[in-house]
This record gives sequence, structure tokens and C-alpha cells, in this order.
Amino acid sequence: MLKHLRWYLETGFFLAISSTVALLPDALALAAGRGLGRIAFALLGKRRRIAIANFEASLPFLERQPGWQGGSARQLARGVFENLGCCIVEVCKIYGGRGQELIDAVEIRGAEHFDAAFAKGKGLIFITAHSGNWELLALAFGVRKHELSVVARRQDNPYLDRMIEQIRKSYGNGLIYKDGALRAMFSALKKREVVGLLIDQAVQSEWGILADFLGRPAWTMRMPSLIARKSGAPLLPAFIHREGNKSIITIHPEYRLSEACDPEVAAAEDANGLNRYIEEYVVAHPDQWYWVHKRWKNAPSAA
Repeated sequence: MLKHLRWYLETGFFLAISSTVALLPDALALAAGRGLGRIAFALLGKRRRIAIANFEASLPFLERQPGWQGGSARQLARGVFENLGCCIVEVCKIYGGRGQELIDAVEIRGAEHFDAAFAKGKGLIFITAHSGNWELLALAFGVRKHELSVVARRQDNPYLDRMIEQIRKSYGNGLIYKDGALRAMFSALKKREVVGLLIDQAVQSEWGILADFLGRPAWTMRMPSLIARKSGAPLLPAFIHREGNKSIITIHPEYRLSEACDPEVAAAEDANGLNRYIEEYVVAHPDQWYWVHKRWKNAPSAA
């Protein structure tokens, strides 16, 4: 009974905040989001320490990359929280029913790569990461170009989960939950649908393969390579980043799968190859990736 009451209160609080934030002009909402991020950076000590530690361990790699703009681990981590604050207010505006202007303002670059890959008639797998505002990426692409289904984890609160699912579907997108995701993805691709997959979080060793990421080994998904080989669906890396108060979706050309005969070698080469796209994103937009996650946990030399 108390659990259900807490779920009701959480959902009501979320609705109240979303509705309030949705009324703010976009520029003012983003300024409020950056302020919220700075407050979170000061108060959320555990996540702040994870972000700073991740940056400190990755800086030797980042500083060797062409185009790296520099910055201390603490400064960059603060920027991460500011970006996440902006993401929160943008999602509140979308969920509060006032996100159409945000969606209309998103610029899509590389749409021709989507057209070429989708024309193969095998469905398509978008490969992306927790970067920029990844929720806006899915919604904007679904509204502006082609609907897609995103692989996601269920919310612990079933009332909030149901509400968020309804909102996402109202924009034309679908959801594939992680429990039973493999079967659902094959089913969607068989119907020539588009699936979005976030590949940048740590996975358990039985589901992953060790691949280099930002200079250190990290457990990385096998799933994209496996599904692409069995279904014939192209893998298309796509990311969203923030430029001032505007968001840009960049779609890359189709990823070419490894031609190695040994399945383990092929899986490793594909995992490393897909990680390169995220690394390039991080070098260009270091404060817009999700550094607050323990990406290297359980891997050799993990931070």
C-alpha cells in the first residue's frame, strides 16, 4: 500500500514539475536547466565523484586526440551536469505537451545515409549513446523523418512507466523493453522497422565483450553485431549534440561489419569499431556524454 502511494506521489510530482517547466520559454528553460545542473553537481556527491574520476582516468587518452580542446576533470564534469539539467527541462517540456518547438528546431545532418540504408529493405538499427539529449534524438527523428522503436529499461514506478510510454507513443515512436528485447528487435526488423539501441553502458560479461573505450578496456555489447549479422539490417551510428540552444542530429554512413571468419574476432572488431564513433563524439563534445555512469566497472584496470 505504501509503495503504491509513493508511486502515485512520484507520478503526480513529475506531472506537476513537467507542466510548470513546459510553460517557460525555451531559452529561459535551458538557463534554468543549466542552473539545475550546477545545483546537482554541488549536491549529488556520489555522481559528481564518478564523473570526475572517469574524466581523470580518460584524460591521458583524450589529450592525445586531434581536436581535443582541453579542460580539467572538474570543469568538464560540471559541464556534464549542466547538460543533463538542460535535458531534464527539455524532456519536461516535451512530456508537458509543449515540446513541438524543440522538435521542430532540431537539425538533422546526414539524412541521406538513413535513406540509403533503409532502402535496403531489411529494417535498420540506429546505434547511439547517452549523449546530448538522447530522448530528443528519438522523438525528433520519429516525428521529422521516420518512426522508430527504442530499446529501454522499464521504470521502477509502473504508473510513471505507463505514462512515459503513452507520451512516447503519442509522438509516433514505440518501445522495446530490455526484458525480451532480442526477440522483439528481430520481429521489428523483419517488418522493416527502425530500432534505436544505446550501446555505451557497461554490460555483464556473459552479454558483452571486452573492447577498448577511451583508452581502457570496457565490457561492450555484443548485441548490435549479432543482430545485424542474423537479420541483415544495417547498423547506422547517429548522435545528437547541443550547439548553444539548438540540438543537431548527425547520422553517419552505414557501419561495415567485420569480415573476420572467427566469430569472436569479428565480435571484438565490431565492438571496437562501434566504440570509435562514441570516442569521436566525446572528443568533440566531452561534456555532453553520460560520464556519471560506471562505464568501466568489472573490467581489467577499472576505475
